[in-house]
Amino acid sequence: MILIIDDDAAVRASLGLMLKQNGFKTKEAANPREALQLAELQPFELVLMDMNFSIETTGHDGLALLGQFKKQYPNLPVILITGWGSISLAVEGMRLGAADFITKPWSNEYLLQAIKTALSLSVQNHSSDEALTRKKLDQQYDFKNIVGQDPDLLKVLKKIGQIAATDASVLIEGESGTGKELIAEAIHQNSARRNQSFIKVNLGGISASLFESEMFGHKRGAFTDAKGDRVGRFEMANKGTIFLDEIGELDMNSQVKLLRVLQDRTYEVLGDSRSRKLDIRVVCATNRNLEEMVADGKFREDLFYRINLITVKLPALRERADDIPLLVQYFLNNLKKVYNRPGLTISKSALQWLREQPLPGNIRELKNLVERTVLGSDSDVLEAEDFQAQAQRSASKPADKALPAVGAMTLDEMEASMIRKSMDYYHNNISKVARALGLSRAALYRRLDKFNIPYESQD
Repeated sequence: MILIIDDDAAVRASLGLMLKQNGFKTKEAANPREALQLAELQPFELVLMDMNFSIETTGHDGLALLGQFKKQYPNLPVILITGWGSISLAVEGMRLGAADFITKPWSNEYLLQAIKTALSLSVQNHSSDEALTRKKLDQQYDFKNIVGQDPDLLKVLKKIGQIAATDASVLIEGESGTGKELIAEAIHQNSARRNQSFIKVNLGGISASLFESEMFGHKRGAFTDAKGDRVGRFEMANKGTIFLDEIGELDMNSQVKLLRVLQDRTYEVLGDSRSRKLDIRVVCATNRNLEEMVADGKFREDLFYRINLITVKLPALRERADDIPLLVQYFLNNLKKVYNRPGLTISKSALQWLREQPLPGNIRELKNLVERTVLGSDSDVLEAEDFQAQAQRSASKPADKALPAVGAMTLDEMEASMIRKSMDYYHNNISKVARALGLSRAALYRRLDKFNIPYESQD
């Protein structure tokens, strides 16, 4: 049973009819007093409430009602309905414990999605907390690309397995190299959208000037050098999942544009005034502290609450050192095939040495170290000394202070980073960038396509 609270009879009737047509039973209240009386008479699964019940339209009465519901029924999910201009009220409501917020005019499809998600998450929060084992999780979910059985990792896997079936937006937090992309892929793979597109976007690699073209697409002639139509990332991801990596790198103007899309689930292609609808699951990731960025005014609070309906915090590799031997063996099994060395093994002393290393680059650094050691050793039995030699050889020199930590980036990532910096510095002038990097224009174009770097040429 869903409780609808709104002082507008037409809104109550519209919501009630829509929910009834979709199999939900409802009760209606015109004001806070009626709502609280109904809640005392029978249990509700969810509350859908407007923020204003007075002429002043300040929303304070809505916040007060929300506070009463959360005090008396702390586990009851509440979805707020507000106007776009009052999103700050909705953000305050999220702080007070609201499950989600919807802006007017709403999309029935998106509202239904939000209701089903909130109900599903509410049920999961009350599910039994049975003993976790990797075997049990693998029987329920598809986690074949994720290696490890540390208790903290298993809690993360159980959480993403449960939320995958919903359409809840997910924010994945963790240091560089902890496997955030793998977690995002696992969420998609275990969802009802698994047979649709999974589109990855590195927001740190998109300049502010090209954000709209890259994300929303453009029509031929929409701006100088728009010589053909371009399909945006959101359109590519429609019906599937979009993974927005490095969301903490997004500038404030682009944050506003992104919030509009995530809130309304509509967008416009540059050069085309027709609004297009979106049906997507949004998963974001960051290695930065977004709450601190919000406090410092560097990240929009309303966007923060829109993307982190569910937050997943990945442990650093040093926090799950017992998984290091499993990861090393996994990497070795792959390298046996890649380098045609079926006899590759690793000694116990080498595994113990690896377990004791800080590995600031996390799984990525460990993977790179294992591969370098395989390439640098003639023996099929890898000893601690082999790994030590590779680690020492890659240690930073005093002159290398500006470079990333060893293992923190792959060669491809370093190359992509240098190309992006050059593109920004030369304002996308392909000839100048190619000359500065010592490449032919054709070679540069190949790399731009390889790393999905937008290149509206300014030549």
